[in-house]
Amino acid sequence: MDTVRPLDRDRLGWWAIALALGALVVYLLYSFLGTFVFGIFVYYATRPIHRRLRRIIKQRSISAAVSLVAIAIPVLLLAFYTIALAMQELNRLLESGELSLLPLESLLQPYFDISSVIFDPATIITQENAIEGLRTVLREAGTYLEFFGKGALHLVVIIILAFYLLRDDNRLADWWRQRFADKEGVMEAYMTRVDRDFSNIFFGNILNAILTGIIGSISYTALNFVSPAAISLPYPTLLGLLTGIASLIPVIGIKIVYVPVAIYLLVMTAGMPAVLWFTIAFVVVSFVVVDVIPDLVLRPYVSGRNLHLGMVMLAYIFGPLLFGWYGLFLGPMLLVLLVHFVALVLPELLAGAPIQPETVPDPLAPPEPEVENERDEPGETEESAG
Repeated sequence: MDTVRPLDRDRLGWWAIALALGALVVYLLYSFLGTFVFGIFVYYATRPIHRRLRRIIKQRSISAAVSLVAIAIPVLLLAFYTIALAMQELNRLLESGELSLLPLESLLQPYFDISSVIFDPATIITQENAIEGLRTVLREAGTYLEFFGKGALHLVVIIILAFYLLRDDNRLADWWRQRFADKEGVMEAYMTRVDRDFSNIFFGNILNAILTGIIGSISYTALNFVSPAAISLPYPTLLGLLTGIASLIPVIGIKIVYVPVAIYLLVMTAGMPAVLWFTIAFVVVSFVVVDVIPDLVLRPYVSGRNLHLGMVMLAYIFGPLLFGWYGLFLGPMLLVLLVHFVALVLPELLAGAPIQPETVPDPLAPPEPEVENERDEPGETEESAG
């Protein structure tokens, strides 16, 4: 008994240290949850590009840095800038009384205040006193120095996290297998499914929405520069951002945005054949540049999706409502973790049987299409689920 007690006290002390360290890590993750979640998104959004660069640049550190500096950071800054301009246009729309969002205005007001310091270069150029206009913008920006300082700090953490995940993801995966792998291969099967669907969601869906929103905003703003005096696009940046959000909707996509706008333009230009070309140009740009091109570029990366689109849409909706802005990324992450746990592990746990990695079908996968007079070949079911 005397020899056991010191050992027990030692182990108890180490367990106390482990709990303290675990609590510290949980507190850190909770305090910067949005930052870590967004860093994971940047990693998955950049990983396919990084893997292509690895064929040219053999040094992992350099290829990861090039992927982030040349692609990820410019896209993020452009996305933030586009969202800020869209928030300004939404604020003007609400102030005009043409639209009312009373339950949400109190939640949106802080973002309206911050976005006010972002300026459209076209407004500075068209001002009679451009220098004075620029000074006004800089004075307004000075009142938000603390906010921009915190934003820069979070951006640095995001980039560092994404960089080391890109550079060392293989080493991290090997370490995880060595520490937590089981003989049945359940953990590896679970993590493989999660990794695959994270990539599909973050690179395929959300990055597609961001790029579509940016392309739409730039395209519609450019259209307004050549629009006739009789007609123009209302709130072009906000309209472009709405196309990005609408791209998350299955089947219909951004047509739910640009088709009503095209009808609006036709009604407004009725009896004015001289300006009909603008409506035609809007439809062509919306279909070819904003709709088809992003779809063709990113579609190969999202073929074979295994999550039910309805569940994904609910995650996109309830995630931001529950967690805030980063819920757009955290909601789908939680969905993926939950779906594959329920499909792969939970039934065997409830049955009390040994867990097998591939014995339980995915109950939330989309139904397979029916094929008449033809039997499915082995291995086709997962591809048909996309």
